[in-house]
Amino acid sequence: MHFYRPDPPYFVGDCMPFSHDGVFHLYYLLDENHHQGNHGLGGHQWAHASTTDLVHWQHHPLALPITAEWEASICTGSTFWHDGQFFAFYATRKPDQTQHLCLATSRDGIHFEKSASNPFASPPPGYGRCDLRDPFVFRDAQAGFHLLATARLDPFPLDERGGCLLHYTSSDLHAWTPQEPFFIPGGPAGYASIPECPDYFEWNGWYYLLYSQRLETHYRFSRTPWGPWQRPVVDLLDSRLASVMKTAPFGDNRRIGVAFVGTRKDNQDSSPIQWAGNALFRELVQYADGTLGTRFVPEMLPEMQPCSLTFEALTAGVSSDTCGDQNSLAGKQAGCPSVTLDAPQGQSAAVLSPLPQNFRLRCTVIPNREHLPSAGRFGLGLRGSGAMRSFIELACEPSVGRVWLGEQSLDCAAGLEQPFTLEVRCQGDLVEVCLNQQRCLVNRLGQPEGERLFLFCEHGRVTFANIEIGAI
Repeated sequence: MHFYRPDPPYFVGDCMPFSHDGVFHLYYLLDENHHQGNHGLGGHQWAHASTTDLVHWQHHPLALPITAEWEASICTGSTFWHDGQFFAFYATRKPDQTQHLCLATSRDGIHFEKSASNPFASPPPGYGRCDLRDPFVFRDAQAGFHLLATARLDPFPLDERGGCLLHYTSSDLHAWTPQEPFFIPGGPAGYASIPECPDYFEWNGWYYLLYSQRLETHYRFSRTPWGPWQRPVVDLLDSRLASVMKTAPFGDNRRIGVAFVGTRKDNQDSSPIQWAGNALFRELVQYADGTLGTRFVPEMLPEMQPCSLTFEALTAGVSSDTCGDQNSLAGKQAGCPSVTLDAPQGQSAAVLSPLPQNFRLRCTVIPNREHLPSAGRFGLGLRGSGAMRSFIELACEPSVGRVWLGEQSLDCAAGLEQPFTLEVRCQGDLVEVCLNQQRCLVNRLGQPEGERLFLFCEHGRVTFANIEIGAI
């Protein structure tokens, strides 16, 4: 399911993971041609797949299909378990673009029946009529049930900045009373100020509030259920193209996040990212100070098939402990070779080839601290050709704490001056990176046909140790 997308012309939109009784459910918006379904109104419906181990998945019939003329689109929501029933809370967009909250129930989490009283809530006075969506429901032992929904205060003291999470309360999951806004994040004017697709959970004594703005997933955390909410130094969960990530528990104190990676218009690397694409899974990492990171989900990584690669130094300042006199290596059987690049001035580079088109790579990156912070950049060139004529660039800049994958970057990437593990996965036009089992970065970068893996260093010294490469 990692990188999964339905058959054309359909794509994976907002994902709504939910876990109950050992089963991990993935409900997601089934998108048609990037929000163009139903004459541009969306036409979304809830699709559904489930698993008990994150490896073997079962696809189910649509959980929430469009069944009435007034349902122009079944929008994002959440699932809640109570008193022997699954409660699916969702928004419906009407043909006049207004948005309303609705409910469906199920005994098995597969077959849902919509409530006859839908919609149960519409935008209350003081809120924009076209912004009431993405309901997320949770329970508080003292105060009953709570629902957070994307909304927009109108009027608001600052022009076009009234985006908020509207707070509802209920004693029975059916009758809901609006309260004061739960959270007003601020931000740029217009759509960018509106927090979408909230997620709220407690994890090891910390409380978390996730929301998306411009599809980017941000989070806040607190020691108490209602805040005050603290903004971490890096409040972006995962990376910019990991769109609308929501989470659910899995197994023993683990938490899995699911997002989507949009496609590029006309499949051009420089073209804008479109809404909806492929599913993206991450395991959340929690630190002692309450901050979060992400890493690849181990169960969802494909097996690495050994491949034979040849090593070649392209410049001076390159050394390697590759096996044998032929400077060749064969995946895991090569004894995990290392390559050192020494470029106190200028650049040094080496190449491994032929690289499979779809592959996984693991290594340990060891910067030489004596050359830092003067070491400008080091990294890998993926799917390259020629003598570094063209390639997908994965570059680390330790002096500024930044990692680049194409035009996408991870900022405030701590620890680049210390040894760290690096994992890379290239599959089709998707490339993703995991640094030190703590931070991830994903990009959609086309499919250049180069078969060379470049290793490079500029103005410094770095060793790529324990290199493992395998086809997938």
